[in-house]
Amino acid sequence: MEQIETKRISVLDAIRGFALIAIMILHNLEHFDMLHTPTDLPQWMLTLDQIIYKGIFFLFAGKAYSIFALMFGVTFYIQYQNQAKKGNDFRVRFAWRMILLLLFGIINSAIYQGDILTIYALLGFMLIPFARLNNRVILGFAVFLLLQPLEIYHLIEGLLHPQKELSNPVSWAYYAKMQEYIPHGSIIEVIKGNLTNGKKAVYLWSYGNGRFFSIVALFLLGYLLAKKQLFIWNDRVKAFWKKALKIAAIVFVPLWILEIYIPDIISSEAILRPLKVIESSWINLAFMFILLSGFMLLFHTTKAQSKLSVFSPVGRMSMSNYILQSFMGASIYYGFGLGLYDSTGATHCFLIGLALSMVLIGLSSWWTKHHKRGPLEQIWHNLTWIKKKS
Repeated sequence: MEQIETKRISVLDAIRGFALIAIMILHNLEHFDMLHTPTDLPQWMLTLDQIIYKGIFFLFAGKAYSIFALMFGVTFYIQYQNQAKKGNDFRVRFAWRMILLLLFGIINSAIYQGDILTIYALLGFMLIPFARLNNRVILGFAVFLLLQPLEIYHLIEGLLHPQKELSNPVSWAYYAKMQEYIPHGSIIEVIKGNLTNGKKAVYLWSYGNGRFFSIVALFLLGYLLAKKQLFIWNDRVKAFWKKALKIAAIVFVPLWILEIYIPDIISSEAILRPLKVIESSWINLAFMFILLSGFMLLFHTTKAQSKLSVFSPVGRMSMSNYILQSFMGASIYYGFGLGLYDSTGATHCFLIGLALSMVLIGLSSWWTKHHKRGPLEQIWHNLTWIKKKS
């Protein structure tokens, strides 16, 4: 039994680490939100940039963050159950833990406006009322959110009024204001801009793209998967992930084809915009399960496990690494640092992302050999239980 438990923890850490590395590579391709395409590169490099950019975004954009959100729900279940076994109700402590996470997120947001921790912290409170509900209620609510009800409402409006003109998303104006402080601003100007204008941009973009609904749904799905013991490897679990892989692949293919051709079929922006949000959400979910199922199945093969375990130390200290990569990325691409956003295309950024990945893997491997938790994880743990009597 002890061996099964160890494997379970190891695979969860590896999944988190894999998702974090994928997120970091995506952030590099985006110059950590400072989107810019150099024009003075040779044509062969520009062509290669397009191939790499589209390829990486196809594989991981919207999928890596989904895995990360799913793991958030898994972690909540594990912590909740561990405390329940001791006769403790974890819900109040979890609320305090979310407040602490919000503070960590604000620190990260100061340097990188695209921070996800503040959103996780605020939406994490949604998990609390579901902790003691039955599985069908939890699954039903998760499915309801995954259907993107707000966008379905907008889609119905679009079908009724296809000629209705839509204004540009509000977030665009805030992202445009980044040009006032990211390219040439001091670190103080960047911090001020990120915590004011930047956070508005991210929250409005997330809302407009259905991310708030998706994130809560993924929290709940992760909670259910952990509750069903679907990360503790046995024949039943193996069969589940094989089935999940097949279903996800079958669902993904027609959705992907529709995504390619729908813009040529539908000309009404009032219909197309909400439809794209809905479709994108479902495509990301399907491909996320392809990645997750594939990872689970590969991890439990003798040959692949040793290779995939390289992600485990990164996942064990995922918050420390998430914040560290923000500081590294901002220092590389922003004006107060090296300012490389102006001269690096997708190929350069991909190579930088791989190099930073090696740094995180090396640092994490060294740290976890000497410490039980990452540095910020340890602080988070200590503050979470600060008033608990021994």
